[in-house]
Amino acid sequence: MNKSNKDKGLKRVVDVFGLSLNIVNITVGAGIFALPAIVGIELGAFSVYAYLFCGIMMAAIMLCYAEIGSRITNTGGSYAYVSAAFGDFAGFIVSWLAIFGWSILGSAALMNIIADSLAVISPVFSNPWIRGIFFFVLLSFLVVTNIRGAKQGVTFIKWITIIKLLPLFGIIIFGFSLINTENLHWEHLPSIKTFGNTALILFFAFAGFETALGASGEIKNPQRTIPWGILIGGGSVIIIYLLLQIVTQGVLGPRMLSVKDAPLAAVAQSIVGIVGSTILLVAAAISSFGTVSTDVLNTPRVLYAGANDGLFPKFLSKIHPKYATPYWSIICFAGLIFIFSISGGFKQLAILASAAILLIYLLVIIATIKLRSEKQETTEKTFKVPGGLIIPSIGIVSILWLLTSLSTWEIVSTIIFIAVICVVYFTMKWLKKRTKTLKKLE
Repeated sequence: MNKSNKDKGLKRVVDVFGLSLNIVNITVGAGIFALPAIVGIELGAFSVYAYLFCGIMMAAIMLCYAEIGSRITNTGGSYAYVSAAFGDFAGFIVSWLAIFGWSILGSAALMNIIADSLAVISPVFSNPWIRGIFFFVLLSFLVVTNIRGAKQGVTFIKWITIIKLLPLFGIIIFGFSLINTENLHWEHLPSIKTFGNTALILFFAFAGFETALGASGEIKNPQRTIPWGILIGGGSVIIIYLLLQIVTQGVLGPRMLSVKDAPLAAVAQSIVGIVGSTILLVAAAISSFGTVSTDVLNTPRVLYAGANDGLFPKFLSKIHPKYATPYWSIICFAGLIFIFSISGGFKQLAILASAAILLIYLLVIIATIKLRSEKQETTEKTFKVPGGLIIPSIGIVSILWLLTSLSTWEIVSTIIFIAVICVVYFTMKWLKKRTKTLKKLE
C-alpha cells in the first residue's frame, strides 16, 4: 500500500521542515489580513474562543490526515487516500473537487488579490492588460521553478513563507505592548447562529493544509515526515491565528468596525505609523503569492497521480527526463489558473470551494476509518490517532455541522458539479470499454 511503481522517477526530497512550512504557507493566505475584523465584529472578545473551537475541529481532521498519510504515501494526497479506500470512482470525484473546485479557482482569486493589493500602491495594476502580463510572469516563474524540481519549489516556499510571516510576527511581538485588556473582556455569549456562521468562516481560514500532501511521492521517510509535518505546521497555524486575534482585538477593540477591511494594517499603523499600512499591503500580496506557489508545487501531483491511474490524459503523467518532475501537469495546472485569473469567471464558480473542501475532508476521514480495519501491507511503522474513533468522530460531526451552514445555492451547485463529474467518469469508462471491444474485433 505504501510503495508504488506509479511514483517511479520522482525524487523524495521534502523533509519535515519543508512540509511544515508548506502547510503554513498555503494555510496562512491573504484572508488573515482581514479575518480578525470579520470575527471580532461578530463575536467581540469572545472571538478568541471561536479560534480555539475551530482549532479543535481542524486538529481532528489534521490528525486523520496524519494517520492515513503515513499509510498511503503515494503521490496524490487526498485523491490517493480516497482511491486506496474506495476505488477509482471516489478518487475521480475527489480529484476534481480538489483540483478544480478548490485549487484552481482559489489560486485564480489569489492572483487577483495580489494585483488588487498592489493597485492601492500603484494604480497601474488596475489595467487589465498589465494585470494579464503580470499574472503570466508570476505563473511562468512558478512553472519554471517547480519543473526544475520539488526541492527547488520547496526552497522557494521556505523563503517566501519566512518573508510573509515576518510582518505578522512583528504585529504579534510589538502589538502586545499596545493591548488594552478591557478590549478582551466579553460581557455576553453570542447566539448559536452567529457563532455557527462565524465558525464556518473561520474554518475555511484553516483549510488548505491538505494541498501540501499532493507531493506525497516526493516526501522523505513519509511514515515519519507526514505526521510530524502536519502536527508542526497545523499547530503553528493555530497559534499564529490565535495570537493575531488577541493582539488585534486588544489593540483595536471598538475601532474594529471602522477598519474592517484591513485590521492588521491598522495595528501596524499604530506600531510604526503610516508606513505600516504599506508594509501590510505588500505582505498581503506576498502572502497570496506564497499560497499560489504552494498550489503550483502540490496540486499538479494530483493531476499526475490521476493520469497514472487512467483518469486524466496520459501525457499528464510524463516525468521530465532531467528534473524528474511531472512537467506537463505543472504547465497545464498553471495555465488553467492563468485563464481563470484573467477571465474573472472564477467569481461565479468559486462558490463550489466551500462544499468541495468539506466533502473532501469527510471522505478522507471515512477512508481513514476504513483502512484501519485492513491489514497493513508493510512492516514500516505508521502513525495512528489515539482514542479509537473519538477523534475521527469529532471530525465527522464538525464537517456535517458545517455542511448544514452552507446556503441552498452552494449545496445545489455542488450537487450539479458532482453530477457532471459522474457523467464524465462513466463516459470515459464506456469509451475505454468500447475501444477495447473494437480492437478485439479487428
